[in-house]
Amino acid sequence: MAELPAQLRQLRLSQRMNQTQLAKAAGVSKSLIASFETGRLVPKEDTATALDKLLNSGDQIQQLSKEGREDRQPWLRSWVEHERRAVLLRAWEPTLVPGLLQTEAYMRQVFAGVPSNRGRFEEVVATRQVRQRAVLDRDPPVDLVVLVEETALRRGPREVMKDQLAHLVDLGHRPTVRVRAVPESAGLHAGLSGPLALATMSDGRRVGYLDDLLRGRLATAAGDVLELELIWEAVNELALSADQTRDLMLRMIQ
Repeated sequence: MAELPAQLRQLRLSQRMNQTQLAKAAGVSKSLIASFETGRLVPKEDTATALDKLLNSGDQIQQLSKEGREDRQPWLRSWVEHERRAVLLRAWEPTLVPGLLQTEAYMRQVFAGVPSNRGRFEEVVATRQVRQRAVLDRDPPVDLVVLVEETALRRGPREVMKDQLAHLVDLGHRPTVRVRAVPESAGLHAGLSGPLALATMSDGRRVGYLDDLLRGRLATAAGDVLELELIWEAVNELALSADQTRDLMLRMIQ
């Protein structure tokens, strides 16, 4: 879907209206229309409805305005929605292969040990696969950088891990996917307190995510996001390069 500023301008021009004419018809100021078209402000619900009516655009402006308001208040979106909209995703996982990169056999092994999955096992597997496709099969693709503890690459049944490692090697051949292992020799470091993820949006905003045993939580406050970025960077400095990680995984497979 087009971004609100560009779509509003395109719709206005298609009706052969300038900003002054549209503002007068909508009962608002020209400067307000200009602010919408530059992305500085987002129309409120009643204004968006009036603009849709004037521009014969169905509910396009209303929907784009709703998304715009949610983007300015990122806590209104779930982490999955941020994943789908991000231009850059960074993740750190100290104990498991990150969910976006798991094979079906691997995720089944992981999900089987979670008591709350009983009775809805196939549902949680299918939900994760949908999430994976939404991120990995996007066009244009998202830049994805994943850091994972070396011990996580060794944890699991031999045949399952052999296929999982091969899958990571294959994904690493994509120009927008980088998988980097933090070697066991790194010892104690800041990232061992738990997994985290960071989503960078097209306008530069960043949102963090912390996983836990219940449901995880978003981090949207600037100070919290900065703290997560500092942790991620500290772990990133310890990680092997993508090529070194690929060689490590190939040795594990063999």
